[in-house]
Amino acid sequence: VQLQASGGGLVQAGGSLRLSCACPKRTCSNNGMGWFRQTPGKEREFVARISRSGDSTSYSDTVKGRFTISRDNAKNTVYLQMNSLKPEDTAVYYCAVARGMYSGNSMTSYAYWGQGTQVTVSS
Repeated sequence: VQLQASGGGLVQAGGSLRLSCACPKRTCSNNGMGWFRQTPGKEREFVARISRSGDSTSYSDTVKGRFTISRDNAKNTVYLQMNSLKPEDTAVYYCAVARGMYSGNSMTSYAYWGQGTQVTVSS
């Protein structure tokens, strides 16, 4: 399964980026989606998740109020709008497809993963 994550880059602290993740319709049209991130030497950590219909979202405490997850089911794409970015947000960001209509915060809740996109926030 090919998940195409894009939108990463270099941004100054306080800036914004929007990540996108395109997913094959047959893979994610009936599934929740999530975003995780990982820095070298650390475990991949949960960032945000959204249900199949988009009516349920959840965020980690570290990004709540700054990041917004959304999805466009007509385009089979999930987004992560990241505002007020901080240097500690620097990581490789991964999108993932949940095993069901609703997803959890654990990596085990997800069946498919994208290749990751690098986000670097300079101070």
